Amino acid sequence: MTKKKILLVDDHEVVRIGLKSLLEHNDKFEVVAEAGTATEAVEMVEKYHPDAVLMDIRLPGPSGIDATEEITKRWPDVRVVILTSYAEDDMLFSAIRAGASGYVLKQIGAEGLIAAIEAACRGEALLDPAVTQRVFQEVRRAVKEEEAAAFANLSQQEKHVLALVSEGKTNREIAEALFLGEGTVRNYVSSILSKLSVSNRAEAAAYAVAHSLKEYIDGYS
Repeated sequence: MTKKKILLVDDHEVVRIGLKSLLEHNDKFEVVAEAGTATEAVEMVEKYHPDAVLMDIRLPGPSGIDATEEITKRWPDVRVVILTSYAEDDMLFSAIRAGASGYVLKQIGAEGLIAAIEAACRGEALLDPAVTQRVFQEVRRAVKEEEAAAFANLSQQEKHVLALVSEGKTNREIAEALFLGEGTVRNYVSSILSKLSVSNRAEAAAYAVAHSLKEYIDGYS
């Protein structure tokens, strides 16, 4: 069985020694190089082309996140697993944006670290359980922001009209429900189609449903 080539990146030599001892007791891995800075990390990837890089975030000079971004851009098949003592949200999401395949805390056990590296080498993504919930929270927040932005150009009245359009109501029915003139409703519908850049009522209705319109209407029941 061909061993997976691993690069260790940490500015503390004693940490690298411990990690190397751990990994080389596993017959699946071979530590081919070590680095103490981001610059050295990039140089070692270019020289040895490892299967995975075990990367600390806080390094002297450019950070591990900087190194991760450069490595994943230049060598997309090289997997980077962040191994850090820090669980701060800004570091976590910066690492994900930089292209890291995994993010695990140094408190993780030996078996957990081995599993994380194996998962990265298989092309899978892995997060430490301690930070997973934060990622889901951030994803949910981003989705909500995107949905809210989808209707940012519509007035509350236009949102009410669109909600009724999405229920299949005619202009006359909408006018009766909102105590408006039918001509006024037609004008609202035309404005809505223009603002949403859709061609007809059916497309507008589909857009409203897809972006959960009713959650963003004041007093809608």
